[in-house]
Amino acid sequence: MAAKGQMTGMLGTYLAAAELTNKGLIVSVTSRSAKGADLLATDQSCEKAWSIQVKTNRKAAGFWLLSAGYEVIASASHIYIFINLLGDKRPDYYIVPSNQVAKYGRKSKASTGSVWYEFHREDAEKYKERWTIFGGSP
Repeated sequence: MAAKGQMTGMLGTYLAAAELTNKGLIVSVTSRSAKGADLLATDQSCEKAWSIQVKTNRKAAGFWLLSAGYEVIASASHIYIFINLLGDKRPDYYIVPSNQVAKYGRKSKASTGSVWYEFHREDAEKYKERWTIFGGSP
C-alpha cells in the first residue's frame, strides 16, 4: 500500500497535469523514478517544452520540501509547481521558475542532525497562479 506522502505527491502531480492540460498544453507524467521532473509539457505547436517538478502539501503550509541538489537544477525550461491542498476547495498553485527556487531555497538542519531543503511560501507568493510562465494569457 502506498504511503500517505506518496499519495499526496501523486495527487499533486495529476492535479498539476490537469491544470496544464486545461490551459492548452500537452502534458505527460514521467516515470516515478525520473529525477527532477514529474511532468513534461509542450505547447501545441511543439515549439516550447518544459520539465516540471511538482511539490505538494496535504494541508496549507509555509514551505515545501525540496530534493537535495535543487540548487543546481536551474534552467529556463525547468519549472516548479508548488501546491497546497485545501480539502474540498481549489488548491493553491505557485508556478515558480527553477532559478528562483535555486536562489531562495533553504537548507535547514534539525537538532537530530537531519538536513532538510525547503522553499518557503513567502518566496513563492508572487508566483501564485502564475500560469503565464508557460506562455499565453493569464
